[in-house]
Amino acid sequence: MMLSSEQHTQCAKALFNSVWTFLEMKDRSVDDDDLMVHTAHASLLHWLQVGTARNFARGEWQLSRVYAVLDRAEPALHHADRCLALCRDHDLGDFDLGFAYEAHARAHAVAGNEAGMNRFLELAEQVGRGVDDEEDRKILSGDLQTVRLSADET
Repeated sequence: MMLSSEQHTQCAKALFNSVWTFLEMKDRSVDDDDLMVHTAHASLLHWLQVGTARNFARGEWQLSRVYAVLDRAEPALHHADRCLALCRDHDLGDFDLGFAYEAHARAHAVAGNEAGMNRFLELAEQVGRGVDDEEDRKILSGDLQTVRLSADET
């Protein structure tokens, strides 16, 4: 059975939002972790059917975040690379580019690469200053702070 464009879009959005439910859980089980990974991949799969480069980049960013939260540096870096390439190739703007750098910083933190983390945090902060919307700047800045806090906890 083929899904319509509207159905793909609805699934992609619902799955993307569902991943945040998992990310915000205090005590995820191993099964929850696996389901979170599958949900993030499924969201991107649906976006790849009907979305834009921006949707693809944000899906790759979310996958990088999921893997970073699970302390899986290699796939976190892979999806951060994909996100950054999409942002650059499609000139997606400072907000998305800032988050691509944030994904890299977080993945490098998980990998124990402090120099890489700091380099990408600096790039994200530089780009973040160019984000026009004040609320978007605050969102990016807040996420960058969580990278620092996560790195300090290790």
